[in-house]
Amino acid sequence: MIGRMTGATLRGLLVALLIATPALMLPDVASDSSQVTVLVALLAAFLTFVEYNSTLPSIVEFRDAPPFNRLRFTALFLTVVMLSAIIKGQTEPTMMTGALTSIGTIVGNAIDFPYSPVRLVVLMLPEGSDLAIVRSVRTSAGLAYLISLTAMTAFLVLVRILGWPTRRGAFNVWVNLPLFDPTGGGDVLYRLQRDARINIALGFLLPFIIPAVVKAASDLVDPITLSNPQTMIWTISAWAFLPASMIMRGIAMAKIADMIEDKRRRAYASAEGEDGFQTA
Repeated sequence: MIGRMTGATLRGLLVALLIATPALMLPDVASDSSQVTVLVALLAAFLTFVEYNSTLPSIVEFRDAPPFNRLRFTALFLTVVMLSAIIKGQTEPTMMTGALTSIGTIVGNAIDFPYSPVRLVVLMLPEGSDLAIVRSVRTSAGLAYLISLTAMTAFLVLVRILGWPTRRGAFNVWVNLPLFDPTGGGDVLYRLQRDARINIALGFLLPFIIPAVVKAASDLVDPITLSNPQTMIWTISAWAFLPASMIMRGIAMAKIADMIEDKRRRAYASAEGEDGFQTA
């Protein structure tokens, strides 16, 4: 119990730190914005603590199948920290911010070609945007995309080579997929495979769909202004993290479906072998 409470507390503090990072790192943050950030960070920390301190699952998937959630959190945390460092480096340059800006610029320029996700993010900006903002958005998008690709690659290695999620023991579907109802109708294996395909497909399409939707909606509502540093950080982070998270979830569900199919095959083979032995 003490270990579970300690782990839940640590996770809550890390989530609060994630949310507060831009406000802590960026200079000249308005006091009103800081107060809202602190309130949201405390609320997120409390919800995380309640979720992980409970012995029964609630809404967090793959809670007992590390390092799935740890890898996703690390990717998002690194994205927010590095984008915050890049923005801070525009007014308070250091060697680290200069290195991150260079990496983001190289990656952003490399994948900034027609109809690429980075090009669509740049085109999401309002007409007549300042050239410095355009460059900052391109650099941030390139670095965030690189982190997301690295996280997906690492998780694929965990699944295909290191044997996730069974390398640490049995996998409990009910605990790790609390929102998945096995009695919802249809074969569980088919539903898992279908959900896996949908998540992977949406993950590949979202980097293209999100900027297009925002650009189309800008004619009806006020467009998102990325001139605000915190708005840009969270917008770019969400644009890069959500698709990567969905693809990782799809890969995980496909792996679980493969495990169930393999277990069924062994059970059927065992049953046939017993029938043959009894007949003989």
